[in-house]
Amino acid sequence: MNKFILKNGSGSLCCKGCGKQDNKLNTYDWLADIPGNAETEDMVEVQFKNTRKGYYKNSNRIRLEKGDIVAVEASPGHDIGTVTLTGRLVPLQMRKANIKPDAEIRRIYRKAKAVDMEKYHEAKSREHDTMIRSRQIALQLGLQMKIGDVEYQGDGNKAIFYYIADERVDFRQLIKVLAEVFRVRIEMKQIGARQEAGRIGGIGPCGRELCCATWITNFVSVSTSAARYQDISLNPQKLAGQCAKLKCCLNYEVDAYVECLKRLPSKEITLETADSTYYYFKADILAGTVTYSTDKNFLANEVTLTARQAFEIINMNKQGEKPEKLTAEDITKHTKPRDLLEQESVTRFDKNKKKKKKKGGSTPAQNAKSNGGNKPNTSTTETKNTAPTGKKQKAKSERTDSKNEEPQATAQQGEGKQLPAGPIKQPQKKLPTVTAQSNMPATADSTVPNRPAANENKPRNNRNRNNNRRPKNKPTDNGETTAING
Repeated sequence: MNKFILKNGSGSLCCKGCGKQDNKLNTYDWLADIPGNAETEDMVEVQFKNTRKGYYKNSNRIRLEKGDIVAVEASPGHDIGTVTLTGRLVPLQMRKANIKPDAEIRRIYRKAKAVDMEKYHEAKSREHDTMIRSRQIALQLGLQMKIGDVEYQGDGNKAIFYYIADERVDFRQLIKVLAEVFRVRIEMKQIGARQEAGRIGGIGPCGRELCCATWITNFVSVSTSAARYQDISLNPQKLAGQCAKLKCCLNYEVDAYVECLKRLPSKEITLETADSTYYYFKADILAGTVTYSTDKNFLANEVTLTARQAFEIINMNKQGEKPEKLTAEDITKHTKPRDLLEQESVTRFDKNKKKKKKKGGSTPAQNAKSNGGNKPNTSTTETKNTAPTGKKQKAKSERTDSKNEEPQATAQQGEGKQLPAGPIKQPQKKLPTVTAQSNMPATADSTVPNRPAANENKPRNNRNRNNNRRPKNKPTDNGETTAING
């Protein structure tokens, strides 16, 4: 196995907690990656065939990890098993298995060698034939028992026979016959139908592995009252598992259903109204609703009430009052369920992006949609770039004559337009200005003070530039000179 060293040098990536082993009664070692965890405890959990497990002492201080095959002490000889748990979780599992501290604990000999594995595979190859032969012998002796499984010890000196029986069976004669036929030491162990299903394994109707084969160690009796509390149809074919007994999962949610049933009215109580009597028909326990009918045997004039409404009518009947009729509240309004798979969607962030785009502004494609799918209107932009004609052109040319070159340059620079090359000449002194009255009527364009000209993008005419150059001093009728700026 390759060792992956972390970049920060703190350790290595390890998968000891989920190493190779059988899924039956698997215990995830979440402390396996902690340095020195395996050396803190001498006890080791070892798993054998199917669900048989044992706890042994590592007295020789062998470095063991999850998945190692070891040879452990047995009577007589030795057995071969797989290490499934080491470290600090082993005492907790021993306490869970009700192993007393003063119990006799055997030890681990060594890691399995090639010779040990040859004997182990030879013994395992005889298990199926031994089980078939032992069933025939039990049938010949007239014993009311079923031999479900046979397990040979690792060295082949002992065989364990697992059997199922409803009553007590005297198998002393059976042991003598089996010892003479197979030439091994015989051990008989009685198990229940649930334990047999756990040893064999399988897939349940839920689509997962059987609970008795994966994690259940203590089996609790299951009764039909668990199905009645949950309002499940008493169909033996649906309630029975692969062991032909009631399913263990019927006990998982019984407590929750019992608590919900306390909040519902009793089945024997009837509701009296002015026109008829309503009887209990069915109930949705988790939703807290009860359905009533005017007939006991079949559904007629059904009315679904909440538990609060039902108790209100029951209290009215106790006081001698009867409502005119039963009216159900609108209980169909439920909140929209959350899609848990939506958080794994690749496009889960696209909705937020669309909302941000709407706040900032609309794109040309969105404007086309708002216009009914037509192309965006470009007539407004085209009219701005076209040169004015007629009276507007004449008015704008006079306005440009009355203005100085400096304000035009600053306005064009503010609008982000290109300026003519070269520095802009500014007057040295600001002289008082004289406003000239014009007899021309004011136009709409002249009233706007800072409105840019429509032909800003076009190069300026040199003739207009020469016209703007006027003498600084102009004689008047009185013989005085006045300064004119622009």
